[in-house]
Amino acid sequence: MSWYVIYTKSRCEKSVADQLTKSGFEVYCPLLKLKKQWSDRWKWVEEPLFRSYCFVNVEDAEREKVFSVPGVVRYLYFCGKPATIRNKEMDQLKNWLTAYDHESIEVKGLNTNDKIVFKSGALMDQKAEVVDSKGNFALLYLENMGMQVKVDLRKNIVEKLTIS
Repeated sequence: MSWYVIYTKSRCEKSVADQLTKSGFEVYCPLLKLKKQWSDRWKWVEEPLFRSYCFVNVEDAEREKVFSVPGVVRYLYFCGKPATIRNKEMDQLKNWLTAYDHESIEVKGLNTNDKIVFKSGALMDQKAEVVDSKGNFALLYLENMGMQVKVDLRKNIVEKLTIS
């Protein structure tokens, strides 16, 4: 069995995950618990970490059965084949979401000139400036060391610094 990435209709991630689970599939829809402000109060809500995506663990021969659930649009493809996620990577994602405060997790791209700080890895607590960012990699300037480094953002937790 492999973990596949499925693309869902907009704002249907949680309902698709629930319906697939009821149909007997192993599904993972990573959710973030965020504090949102309404006009009269604050409220904790769960939002998908990846908009319009869910992960389903299914046998290759059973892949077509997920389309029986309303809201499933298609599988995500990579190099002409359905994209698969290794069990190790799924476990890391699940552990990451349980190990870190959800208020500190934000899915946003890095832009040139953004200031960041490393929250994990060999460069932990180092500050850097984004020189360039493409996909999962960022070229960063470490002022304290006077050098540029290319960093895999999938293997390092970074946080944008807010300028106040």
